[in-house]
Amino acid sequence: MLTPTFKRIGLTGGIGSGKSTLGKLLQEQGYALINADEISHALTAPQGAAIEPIRLCFGADFITPEGALDRPKMRQLIFSQAQAKFALQDVLHPLILTAIHQAEVAIKAEGNALVVIDIPLLVESVHWMATLHQIIVVDCEEDTQVSRVMKRNQLSAAEVRQIMANQAPRAQRLAAADIVVFNNTDQLGDLKHLAQAIRLQH
Repeated sequence: MLTPTFKRIGLTGGIGSGKSTLGKLLQEQGYALINADEISHALTAPQGAAIEPIRLCFGADFITPEGALDRPKMRQLIFSQAQAKFALQDVLHPLILTAIHQAEVAIKAEGNALVVIDIPLLVESVHWMATLHQIIVVDCEEDTQVSRVMKRNQLSAAEVRQIMANQAPRAQRLAAADIVVFNNTDQLGDLKHLAQAIRLQH
């Protein structure tokens, strides 16, 4: 159920769209921000709460010697076995939702009436679509996504497109949007200008 006195704004976009950068810019404006991707990385880092469940579900081969999730190996498994994606989500999503809830409690306690939640797989989730008051989608051309992620993550174009294929189609994200931020350049100033144009209603 949506809570009238506390607004949740969803922020999403395909890989390489710039959504996390936009989230940080909104945070600089004073909006409370929760980053689901950062939570996921913390859960799958050494000694993270998801490591043992992942080990039990997928085996020790998917844990690095340092005790973190072996992301390249897991990525390849997901590409080759569609069911692996859902198995990983079954492990991670309850832990992520709990962490987000705990963060929201702290944000409310600080007197905030609104939170921006950066969620990579927002439109793929029935849960989030039902519990958000507004959705911001950061959008760009698909070729721009590919070039950005190739440069950032040292992946091949084929690998990036595989990742994109496991996300919601661009048209599906745009159809869910209340606000669209088109970010097709790599000039931070342009995105900062777009962030400043967003006025979220508390």
